[in-house]
Amino acid sequence: MSPAQRQIRRVAIVHEWFTTMRGGEKCVEALCEVFPDADIYALLHVPGSVSPVIERALVGTSFVQHLPWAATQYRRYLPLFPLAVRQFDLRGYDLVISSNHCVAKGARVPPGALHVCYCYTPMRYIWGQYDEYFGKGRAGLLTRAAMRLCVGSLRRWDVATAAHPRHFVAISENVRARIREIYRRDSDMIYPPVDTSLFTLSVRDDGYYLMVSALVPYKALDLAIEAFNRSGDRLLIVGEGPDAQRLRKLAGPRITFEGWQSEDRLREYYAGCRAVIFPGEEDFGIVPVEAMATGKPVLAYARGGALETVVDRPGLRTGILFPDQSIESLLAGLAMLKEAEFSPARLRAHALTFDRELYKRRMKEYCIRRWDEFVSQSPQVHD
Repeated sequence: MSPAQRQIRRVAIVHEWFTTMRGGEKCVEALCEVFPDADIYALLHVPGSVSPVIERALVGTSFVQHLPWAATQYRRYLPLFPLAVRQFDLRGYDLVISSNHCVAKGARVPPGALHVCYCYTPMRYIWGQYDEYFGKGRAGLLTRAAMRLCVGSLRRWDVATAAHPRHFVAISENVRARIREIYRRDSDMIYPPVDTSLFTLSVRDDGYYLMVSALVPYKALDLAIEAFNRSGDRLLIVGEGPDAQRLRKLAGPRITFEGWQSEDRLREYYAGCRAVIFPGEEDFGIVPVEAMATGKPVLAYARGGALETVVDRPGLRTGILFPDQSIESLLAGLAMLKEAEFSPARLRAHALTFDRELYKRRMKEYCIRRWDEFVSQSPQVHD
């Protein structure tokens, strides 16, 4: 280990919010294992909503924490997030990792610290999926009016603060391309962690298909619901979110909503399903990898991160990719899925290439390498 490597004494991780344990939070948890003495800052934290590892490391939240109904309605305060993320005092840290899908990269990092942005996506609310969140029928009249007034300034802020991190790391090639397109920044790529050791191979078939998803607009759950209403196949949906009421009204009698489940119970859902349905365009998508780690194939929309996780070709097939985000295309893919043969052991072997331990090793090596470069190029960094 070089002298430069030993200088990474204090590490801060800046995340947007902790309200449930999803993909971004699992990345933060793994980073806490890479840097066990790291401090975490977040705009908002709902106590008990994330793992004990994160809860112990969290040292600061923003004023958003104290706003009315913030625990459930925090997205309504989006125009305030750029101001909130700048209030964290990050002086004294050597390495700051912004865990970013919204505003974390805008944290005020002192010049003597190395800022690495681990980017899940450029802010989807204001770019490619604005209408899914704030279009007519998706948000109330006042919210839509407020967003029309501030979306321009939010976009300018988002692009301007993209210059702040010294390095970007994208979670997929898909996100890497969007970082280049929107921010005009090059980035490296490290896939996010999937704890494949938690999942065991299953050949059980309890006669249902499965979706595991937050109930939010861009996940395209309404597409899957309409398709399964037509097919008559049984579909279980694990998840909660602001779209729950609307989606329940669309669902026929063979579709049931199970809410959020514990990790132990979720593994049981994976083990008993025929296949996992993944109809949205995702930045990466941990759910397909979890399904494959259980030996279950995936029916996925052929865009975004699914193209990097689900393989649909002769010689290695881990699922079926349907080409169009339409009911007819999904149903055609479902018919192909029913006819295809899959090897559970080969599905699991493919999932292992996204394992959590690989992520931890790659992130550690990456940060050390970038720190060495930073120290050699920055005379203000001292032992």
